[in-house]
Amino acid sequence: MRALYVSEQGCYLSLNDQLVRVKRQETLYAEVQLPLLQMILIFGKSQVTTQVIRACLWRNIPIVYLSRMGYCYGRILPIERGYRQLARYQDDLTLSDRLQVAREIVCTKLRNSRTVLMRQHRRQPSSSLDLVIQSLAVLVEKVRQADNIPRIMGLEGAGAAQYFSAFGDCLSSDEFIFGDRSRRPPGNPVNALLSFGYQVLWNHLLALIEVHGLDPYVACLHEGHRTHAALASDLLEEFRAPFIDAFVMYLINRKMMDVRDDFVYHNGGCYLNDVGRVKYLKAFVKRMEETITDEFGESQPKWDLLNQQVKAFKQFVYDPVKQPYVAYQIR
Repeated sequence: MRALYVSEQGCYLSLNDQLVRVKRQETLYAEVQLPLLQMILIFGKSQVTTQVIRACLWRNIPIVYLSRMGYCYGRILPIERGYRQLARYQDDLTLSDRLQVAREIVCTKLRNSRTVLMRQHRRQPSSSLDLVIQSLAVLVEKVRQADNIPRIMGLEGAGAAQYFSAFGDCLSSDEFIFGDRSRRPPGNPVNALLSFGYQVLWNHLLALIEVHGLDPYVACLHEGHRTHAALASDLLEEFRAPFIDAFVMYLINRKMMDVRDDFVYHNGGCYLNDVGRVKYLKAFVKRMEETITDEFGESQPKWDLLNQQVKAFKQFVYDPVKQPYVAYQIR
């Protein structure tokens, strides 16, 4: 089973017997057998025929409409879909189950952050990077021994502070200066790039969580409430460093962003302007469309790694003992 990602603009999805075809004018981008489809995700402006919609509803295949930055506009779901059944399993998770997931997510986040810094350290050795790399290793062990959520959250915060204290050393541009992480609002262009990327990824995870029938407001690490889909925040943690932080380094170090032309300052913060957002998203979508080969030798876009983690959490919810949650870790 696979997810079909349509991020090329102006495509047309049609059905030919049991084959879903993705075309733009005369160019054929993809053909997927309907019985092998798990979901269809459409980024931006593409059209879907009524025949495809009807066939997907009949086979319990959701169709998700997202903006190019991953914001979910809505979903076409079969009438029996919903997260009431899975929400009951989520509510039944024990404190021990939630602690296992919280430890796993934060340990993996710190390991991924450490790996990103180690890669940079190999390219350009730095004593400050070396010190932070060692500190993150110590914090991972402390998280492994933590016995409550507040303690884990405190160690995660300490790890993030350590990590971002060295993040500026990974940037080779004199124009993009980074001192520390500022979020609400982003204080400078580097923080603007980070915040925008995290929001893109968070929106996409939220769409996947809901499509898989999970309750996005019931989480293990973060506290959910009416305006905070905490499960998306939980799963985002393991992807921050490898998917967004490393990408921001790439954009800046390759001089793909312009500190004067791509940003705007208002309400006390710094944000990507229209030109900057287009530039960012074009490069980000291209990067996420890069294919990787899984353990079974099948190629899949990087987007699908997010889908796999949501599926892994879903399996964990059904059977926490036999299917412990394993977060996404880079090597």
